[in-house]
Amino acid sequence: MLQKDVLGRLGEQLAAEHLRRSGMRILDRNFRCADGEIDIVAADGRVLVACEVKARSGVRYGTPVEAITADKLRRLRRLAVRWVTAHGLIADELRVDVVGVLRTPSGQYEIEHLRGVG
Repeated sequence: MLQKDVLGRLGEQLAAEHLRRSGMRILDRNFRCADGEIDIVAADGRVLVACEVKARSGVRYGTPVEAITADKLRRLRRLAVRWVTAHGLIADELRVDVVGVLRTPSGQYEIEHLRGVG
């Protein structure tokens, strides 16, 4: 497995743990359909959250959250609607969040959680 894939999986795990500690309930991980993938689907009360996770080992090319484009956010919103349809759930609201996971030079991980970005 490539080092970036290992970092990506660890980033998703750390993000899921962060979301749980924030009071969210994880409903699904790595939901895939023909239109793409949602890393984490969570419930924040009655709000359904489609969460994109970006993990990086440095900021040479920008922070993890800076890697999320407007096109990606629009796609995540469409994917959230597909997830709701596929699972027959009702949500009061759909929200797109981004969780950035950055491995620091000391080997620690910093988590940045942006709510309602899309």
